[in-house]
Amino acid sequence: MVGNGRSNGRRTVVDYRTSLGYLGRILKYLAVTPLLPLVVALYYDENLLPFLAAIAVMLGLGLALERLDPNPDLGHREAFLLVSLTWLVVPIVGTVPYLVAGDGTVAQPVNALFESMSGFTTTGSTVLGDISFDTHSRAIMMWRQLTQWLGGMGILVLMVAILPELSVGGAQVISEESPGLSIEKLTPRIQDTARALWGIYIGFTVLACIVFYALQVTGVAENMTFYNAVAHALTTMPTGGFSPEARSVEAFVPAVQWAIVGFMVVAGTNFALFWYALRGEPNRLFENVEFRSYLFAMVAVTAMLGGLLFTGLGLANVPENVATIPGNLEPTLRQAAFQTAAVVTTTGYASMDFNTWGESAQVVLLLAMFLGGSAGSAAGSIKIVRWAVVRRAMTHELFTTVHPEAVNPVRYGGRVAEDDTIRSIFVFVLFFLTLFAFSTVVLYVDSFRVAGLDLSALEAISAAIATLGNVGPGVGVVGPMNSFEPFSDLSKLYMVFLMWIGRLEILSVLVVLTPSYWRR
Repeated sequence: MVGNGRSNGRRTVVDYRTSLGYLGRILKYLAVTPLLPLVVALYYDENLLPFLAAIAVMLGLGLALERLDPNPDLGHREAFLLVSLTWLVVPIVGTVPYLVAGDGTVAQPVNALFESMSGFTTTGSTVLGDISFDTHSRAIMMWRQLTQWLGGMGILVLMVAILPELSVGGAQVISEESPGLSIEKLTPRIQDTARALWGIYIGFTVLACIVFYALQVTGVAENMTFYNAVAHALTTMPTGGFSPEARSVEAFVPAVQWAIVGFMVVAGTNFALFWYALRGEPNRLFENVEFRSYLFAMVAVTAMLGGLLFTGLGLANVPENVATIPGNLEPTLRQAAFQTAAVVTTTGYASMDFNTWGESAQVVLLLAMFLGGSAGSAAGSIKIVRWAVVRRAMTHELFTTVHPEAVNPVRYGGRVAEDDTIRSIFVFVLFFLTLFAFSTVVLYVDSFRVAGLDLSALEAISAAIATLGNVGPGVGVVGPMNSFEPFSDLSKLYMVFLMWIGRLEILSVLVVLTPSYWRR
């Protein structure tokens, strides 16, 4: 793809003006999003300035970039650049409310960027030292929740749904942004597909809010106020995991935890399957090989954790509030199912502090962090479908080694997996695991420079996969009731990079960072 170089007639390889122009339009439309926390601030008589400033910055920067007059023909390279820039610039602009409010640990720029990137990428890792309304306003905490909801289904999927000018290159943009291997075109027009996906996403979010608040209205969960119901619906469906409660979902009764488990499972499912179900084809949900593999992984991890917790082997020490777990079926099953759903779907909630678990249970959780949900869902990490294809390809290789003349192609879901698809999956998994290993070493080595941060190898491993896989919490110092705040600014900036590149599944960002991308 060769750009047009409009200003001086020169021909450039990448028409960056087009990418920046579309980024301007995206920022301009996103300027309406701070209105929700602004309304919350008005209701609770809190400071309005953080959100007015955010609106001004988004509008001002958006209008300035839009003046670059983007070319309607969004090329292949320009789509890569637009996606990468959007997911970098939007979190940077998202720091404005934190910085203007000036409260708590996120008043510091690096911390504000970490929290904002963690929000928009739906990672759920946090640097908040004190999660309470004594330190942060309800409006700021709602902005924190909203960032995850906006990032869940995808900022650019939303823009394709509402901007007709993006519909021409919309398929390319969505395929580079959306989690999974590719975007399934549900309708003849990609804009209608984007609207369908966001419609389903909004519908489940509203349903989650209704269910959560109904538990308060019926007297089951008195602390599940309307504010909490909205806040947790906004971070459950995008598999985000931020909570305005200091103890996450542990603060709520078992009925709330079971309800959230259900919605986490939904959020980790390919949303295209719900579209088919709504159109009268519910059988496609359970006939889907990936969905069955996803449920099998959930059940398998839950069974392993449940067995460890039920026998007490998975608990290092038992705090008083969970002393009933060993030998009791319901609390054991609930804790195992909740943490399995939270980790596999990369939601990042916690129904208890799994730092109290033994190393055996923690290792099971860490391994589950590499699974991920379904392609086409809001979940992060490697994804179930990739692991399924890898397993079939390995089995196929063993078979052809014994029977070299046999014709036995790799099949998945009743279809033959093309060699290009298999190769791209292996390349992605290799990139992911290599970057994970390198990041573990970086975080571990850098921790020696920080006074008081005695990071173990297991903690470094969990911090690397928690941010690269957009999982959220890890174990030890980065456990579910702790914070990433003790890390150095250098480590935090590196983890910001990991969250950014992990949300776009590595290759979309690495392509832009390679010299060959910018050459003819």
